[in-house]
Amino acid sequence: MFEGEVLTSWSIALQDLTIPILVYGLPLALVYLFHIKRRRQRDIQNIDMLTTSVNDGMTEPPSLHPLIDPTICGGCNACVKSCPEKTVLGVIAGKAHLVEPTKCIGHGACKTACPFGAISLVFGTEKRGVDIPNVSTDFQTTVPGIYIAGELGGMGLIYNAVTQGVKAVKAIKKDLDSKHSSELDLLIIGSGPAGIAASLASEDLGLRYTTLEQDTFGGTVAHFPRNKIVMTRPVELPLIGKVNLRETTKESLMKLWENIRKKTKMRIHENERVERVEKSDKGFHVKTSRNEYLSARILLTIGRRGTPRKLGVEGEEQSKVVYRLIDPAQYQNQHVLVVGGGDAALEAACSIAEEEGTTVTLSYRSPAFSRAKKRNRDIVDDLVSDGKLDVLLKSNVQKILADSVSISTDEKGVEAVELLQKHLF
Repeated sequence: MFEGEVLTSWSIALQDLTIPILVYGLPLALVYLFHIKRRRQRDIQNIDMLTTSVNDGMTEPPSLHPLIDPTICGGCNACVKSCPEKTVLGVIAGKAHLVEPTKCIGHGACKTACPFGAISLVFGTEKRGVDIPNVSTDFQTTVPGIYIAGELGGMGLIYNAVTQGVKAVKAIKKDLDSKHSSELDLLIIGSGPAGIAASLASEDLGLRYTTLEQDTFGGTVAHFPRNKIVMTRPVELPLIGKVNLRETTKESLMKLWENIRKKTKMRIHENERVERVEKSDKGFHVKTSRNEYLSARILLTIGRRGTPRKLGVEGEEQSKVVYRLIDPAQYQNQHVLVVGGGDAALEAACSIAEEEGTTVTLSYRSPAFSRAKKRNRDIVDDLVSDGKLDVLLKSNVQKILADSVSISTDEKGVEAVELLQKHLF
């Protein structure tokens, strides 16, 4: 009789639990199963994207990019959601990965979004190392009093360069000794996006400063190919306010910089190259091609394209060999060889290929344009399909002759390409 009462009690208890289990437990189980299925599908999709990137040789990020520590990463997907490019990052087996590395353009939002601190921003890879000067959190180098902002420090993206230029000047203002005996508080070297922003910040903070530019106002942007699309996002500029740029051309961006220059009192000296910097008790003594300056602090906002990398081959000293494209129209009805696999090379090749009567060959030493952005790679593919552009991958220039260039390729050995012009990027 006692056992029956116990069994009956258990039966009643189970019956009482059936409805809550069906009401709450079943939906939770379905949600869990849906989550598992969705995560598995996401993993498969990300694995496919990563595999495609590896097979296509697209594994080298062209710019500043995230380095993920798998021992710290929690696989929360926050970095994936924060990336404006959408498909750069993906979670596989509970860890974040760069699944389409070449699409990364250095926003850096992933690092900020990561709650585990598993992401650091780096420039270059094991295969393609790039030396970046060591700077502290206030942008100061290992040489006290010299600061770096912008592309030289890895911040090639316009938004990042502008933001860093402003922050660097604020840090310099805070660190500056008001009793120093130098004629200048700050000497800014470079007038690209970071240099312009730093100049505006210096004006806003009342610093005694001068900005030097070895070439023309605008820095690297001024020498982008005609109509080049510059990807950026809204930025806050001192004295100007919010500048709402999403996607613009080189010409529009330069017009913006020129208008800002006219509206403000930015002290920028063009075509003045720094030749020597010496430190003294009074600050930094800087000798240029035109003048001499004594400044308490120096901010380097120079780009990475200032000094072109040469091939070191016979015939490279000829006048037909150039290192910068100003206007593609000057090469109409000519044969042009462009050497390189970065964005500058692809953009130059595509711009010239669109000119009437022009034939273009693009030579690159690697098996894929892994350093270039997807947009540029797609344009190259379209031009190749249309017969407007020839591409020689895994090729190297051997010698530059008067009316031809000797190029070695894996498939054909050494061949002579009959060309009248040549560009190196």
